[in-house]
Amino acid sequence: MNLLNTVPSSASPCPSLPLRTHSILSKSLQFSYPKPSKFTSYGARLCELFDLHQEQVPYEVAWSWQKDIVKEKKAQLENEGDCSDTLIVLQHPSVYTLGTASTKDNLNFNINNAPFNVYRTERGGEVTYHGPGQLVLYPIINLRRHKMDLHWYLRTLEELVIRVLSSTFSIQASRVEGLTGVWVGNEKVAAVGIRVSHWITYHGLALNVTTDLTPFKWIIPCGIRNREVGSIKGLLLREAQSSNMAANGTNDLHSIMHDDGGLIDITRNSLIEEFSKVFQLEYHHRTISVPMLYERNQSDLVTETQQS
Repeated sequence: MNLLNTVPSSASPCPSLPLRTHSILSKSLQFSYPKPSKFTSYGARLCELFDLHQEQVPYEVAWSWQKDIVKEKKAQLENEGDCSDTLIVLQHPSVYTLGTASTKDNLNFNINNAPFNVYRTERGGEVTYHGPGQLVLYPIINLRRHKMDLHWYLRTLEELVIRVLSSTFSIQASRVEGLTGVWVGNEKVAAVGIRVSHWITYHGLALNVTTDLTPFKWIIPCGIRNREVGSIKGLLLREAQSSNMAANGTNDLHSIMHDDGGLIDITRNSLIEEFSKVFQLEYHHRTISVPMLYERNQSDLVTETQQS
């Protein structure tokens, strides 16, 4: 079991923020093309895409990686006046993370005998669970070149998930007034928790695709009582059963129940497509292996030890 202290940052935390109406959101999603630079191509900003959606990257490794990228972008901003955007897509092994607003009151277990590692982070929000079958998006983008508005950014991340669920799975999702995240009825299917430093974003969103939801029962997810947590697979199965697809033995239900990897792939494709649309980005695919990330993380730990 691990419990890390909050990492200092010059940015303020980002708790749940008031919601805008749909009409205001629609207007806020209208972009003007960025000024041409080496970070733009035909009017769209360039975005490095690290696609590890089939990999389970340990949380602490991905966390350290994000902070390294943020440092690199800050240096790039200082030296060149702009920086490229980055999107990381991956899964995590089972882990609990605490945000800046988190309290132990929302843990239904003894912190000294936790079922999984627990990390206190600098993102906004409360406790949540990450695990296999959940797609996590970490956008590390320069909001100066998009919109310097944290409300807009949070609502845009939510809009991204709402579009994916609607266009790909015909699932009608929505927001809940006063809360952050994406909901289908009383079930939260996507959590959003971010940090912004010098208008560079990190942390991001987590969408339950084929996730085993049992570990959510050992916490009060996002500190919200009297609501449930859901997944795309669970919603599709329920819809299939209510439509008597199960009784008919259709191939659709069979594939949903037995092809978790295919459902993950479909969701990943839709997420990165919608992300590029709402943020007007053109992807530059980058590759990195999980062993390389481990080595990078170990190098960072050695450097921190030498400096302390």
